[in-house]
Amino acid sequence: GHLADAKGRRVDFRNSIIVMTSNVGGELIKRDMTLGFAAHIDGERKQQTEYEKMKENVLGEVKKDQRFRPEFLNRIDAQVVFHALSEEHIRQIVDLMLNQVVASLAEKNVTLEVTDEARDFIGNKGYDPDFGARPLRRTIQNLVEDPLSEALLRGEFLSGDTVVVDCVKEEIVMKPLVKETT
Repeated sequence: GHLADAKGRRVDFRNSIIVMTSNVGGELIKRDMTLGFAAHIDGERKQQTEYEKMKENVLGEVKKDQRFRPEFLNRIDAQVVFHALSEEHIRQIVDLMLNQVVASLAEKNVTLEVTDEARDFIGNKGYDPDFGARPLRRTIQNLVEDPLSEALLRGEFLSGDTVVVDCVKEEIVMKPLVKETT
């Protein structure tokens, strides 16, 4: 067979990687996979053991699930089961997304500094075990971008200012950085 684009033209897939995702076995990933001896192993070995067991169960679920025909599965070169996101992963994702906000503000000559408390609050508020890190974008938009845009339009922050984003009493606050005079 062949694949065609929306206009009916044949598409060349010779040097391509196709990424397909599925949530088959997703309920297995959510479950605590610690069994028997794995409970006594510490740290990384424990996590690796739990991951291997979960991966084995998920791949078994893919094979026995009737959604994918065996002839389809035989054509797939590799199946990857991802690790669950850790707090450190969420923090890195928050940093990457906030760097996009920092870059867009730099064009307006406004500097943005985000405290560790604010980063952690955004990560906790935006991460959902069911949806992963997807809600983080919306959380950053609601907690940082929208209020900051409104403050810029009101003239609370001007070109050349440094805006500090902090978390005070479970709420994101923004204030200009007060430069010390000597």
